[in-house]
Amino acid sequence: FVNFMDANLEGANFANAILHSTLFLNANLSNADLSGADLSNAMAVQINLSDADLSGANLNEANFSYGDLSGANLNGADLSGANLNGADLSGANLWGANLNCKNHAVCNQ
Repeated sequence: FVNFMDANLEGANFANAILHSTLFLNANLSNADLSGADLSNAMAVQINLSDADLSGANLNEANFSYGDLSGANLNGADLSGANLNGADLSGANLWGANLNCKNHAVCNQ
């Protein structure tokens, strides 16, 4: 697996990247392009994804606990089983997203 713990990846382009089970603890990916990326099972506690593009991303079973997803574009993203405990989703675009996630008011479970 890849370890991006505490990394500053602001504005990075990870469009369509395979980042399955990647470690993103406390990483900064604000304004990053993760559209179409596979972040399934990623450990992303306290990640900063503010204003990031996660449209169409596979976020299945990822852990975004206490993450900052404010203003993020999650249009069409798959959040099945994702842990959003304490995550900030203010201003996020959730249009068409699969919200079968857990531990957040936006989740269907």
